[in-house]
Amino acid sequence: MKPADQKIYLASKSPRRRELLRQIGVDFILLMLRDQGPRGPDVSEEMYAGEAPEDYVVRVTHEKAAAAWQILLARRLPQRTILAADTTVVLDGDILGKPAGRTEAVTMLQSLSGRTHQVLTSVVVHHDGEAQQLTQTSTVTFAALSDDMIRAYCATSEPYDKAGGYGIQGLASMFITDITGSHSGIMGLPLFETAQLLKQAGIKLL
Repeated sequence: MKPADQKIYLASKSPRRRELLRQIGVDFILLMLRDQGPRGPDVSEEMYAGEAPEDYVVRVTHEKAAAAWQILLARRLPQRTILAADTTVVLDGDILGKPAGRTEAVTMLQSLSGRTHQVLTSVVVHHDGEAQQLTQTSTVTFAALSDDMIRAYCATSEPYDKAGGYGIQGLASMFITDITGSHSGIMGLPLFETAQLLKQAGIKLL
């Protein structure tokens, strides 16, 4: 078992990020941010007018880490390193978020069919009151998808909690003809960049 000071807080609900952190041996405690409720979310994921996708993903991730730090202080939790991340899918300069339902998921996948898009994942590691941040960009090319294939995919549960309406680690892997960048970054946490930030914060990985 790792020493207590080697544990981090993970400010994310993503099961993919949990899996990826475990893959590189990071011991973590979940520090959940509120995404709804009477007082609203801890961090709004609304875009500002005219905000570029790169600026958006950097801002939202920074705000998640800052909100997690304030929760830690308010709850008087033991101070540990905090990791926050956000992933954005971009097509023709427009952000494709998580589809609200089947109709939106079908429309997203139709727009991605036969095209190349970008996946931006920004990571913040907050340690000793200071935040270090990196953003990784990958490109993903989809094969041309038939309407039947899109409808069949959207009949599964896979598209609905993922930016862009697909999961590279699941059934959608059969749609993808080419990737440039980080496979783990497309999943939601670029492991090389994350490892560098954690090492800077004093987290021993190997």
